Amino acid sequence: MKAIVIGAGLGGLLSAAKLSREGYEVEVFERLPIVGGRFTNIPYHGFQLTTGALHMIPHGPAGPLAKLLKEVGADVEIVRSKPSAIIRVPRRRGDTDYKFGHRDLLFEDFKVPFSLINRLKLVFYVITTRKNPPKGISFAQWCTEHIEQDWTHRISDAFFGWALSLRSADVPAEEAFEIIENLYRYGGSGVPIGGCKGITDALVAVIDAHGGVINTSTEATAITTAGGKATGVIVDGTEHNADIIISDIGHVATASLLNSGDTNKELQNYAHMADELKPSAGIKICLSSEKPLIGHGGVMLTPYAKRVNGINEVTNIDPSLAPPGKHLIMSHQCVHWKDLGNLQEEISFGLEDLQDIFAGKEYEVLLIQSYSNEWPVNRAPSGADLKNLTPMPNLFVVGDGAKGKGGIEVEGVALGVKNTMMEILSKA
Repeated sequence: MKAIVIGAGLGGLLSAAKLSREGYEVEVFERLPIVGGRFTNIPYHGFQLTTGALHMIPHGPAGPLAKLLKEVGADVEIVRSKPSAIIRVPRRRGDTDYKFGHRDLLFEDFKVPFSLINRLKLVFYVITTRKNPPKGISFAQWCTEHIEQDWTHRISDAFFGWALSLRSADVPAEEAFEIIENLYRYGGSGVPIGGCKGITDALVAVIDAHGGVINTSTEATAITTAGGKATGVIVDGTEHNADIIISDIGHVATASLLNSGDTNKELQNYAHMADELKPSAGIKICLSSEKPLIGHGGVMLTPYAKRVNGINEVTNIDPSLAPPGKHLIMSHQCVHWKDLGNLQEEISFGLEDLQDIFAGKEYEVLLIQSYSNEWPVNRAPSGADLKNLTPMPNLFVVGDGAKGKGGIEVEGVALGVKNTMMEILSKA
């Protein structure tokens, strides 16, 4: 059996590693000259910056990604962050900025700013809602209905802005509670040694060891079909046949590779649904400092910032990601769809936030990266993924446009790959 993988991002590499270990003949086609997509490193003035992700695994060494890496035999060390996250709040109760100083709460103490009555409501509603998650409303709507307090919206926007690059008003409540469930199940964040590239390099090694082939600078321009199935891909004018095709380029791009003139109603409906997806967008600001700005390897959520949702300082766990004597700090802020035309203004707000958050501390701005449109944070917003199946039984989609339920970022990618592999291998 031959499997062709379109795209060598994290989802494509995980799929190729798994199938190659299962005895499939695997060939990967990647249009870029590098592998990893938005999950690898960029060497920059001695720092290991990233093409997208933030050198962090949401559920550390116990989550779906870590488990799948172990399953395929990828040699990766993931160190649990301690603490996994803190929340930076103004020092004086009632303040809405950091001008009078700040204090840090452990993530598990997020309930502290709630009033007593709202703490009791929170316990009651979370317990009851976990058993029967609401459908058809956003997490922000759920909060307004049950625990209306300024802190509710601030902390949920900061968390989902960092974790999903979405505002809580754009996260389905059902998906939000699946994410909360997974936090209880797997725990908090961790840092892979070597950063994102430590993982992608390990997966490439697995694929190579099992006879898989990865072609870079080669773009698939069409998916060929016959009899209701995908039969192969066209690359540089040549058709490559396969029994199974896995796309790691999202549903929109996958649909565009299929025959646009096909009269199959299922394919037409699939293409229409793919076009309706709105990629999530964000801005990452990379900083350098000689002294730690955070002091640990977890996330610092910033619910009182204008735009920045969270910040990490991974060099407290893996110093090799920066030159000797330096720290790498990365902030992330989600960009709402209506603000995509004002990216420069959004960046300015983010830089102002960092000046407030790290007032009195010395740092240098290394690089500012924005992610939107065809190079987004996620090709489909969490909770709106079209999942991994397509109208063709041997054509699958993996990656950040087809995540598993309740999976934060790369954990969702791993869950989607796991679902896809179960579907393929159960029919082998």
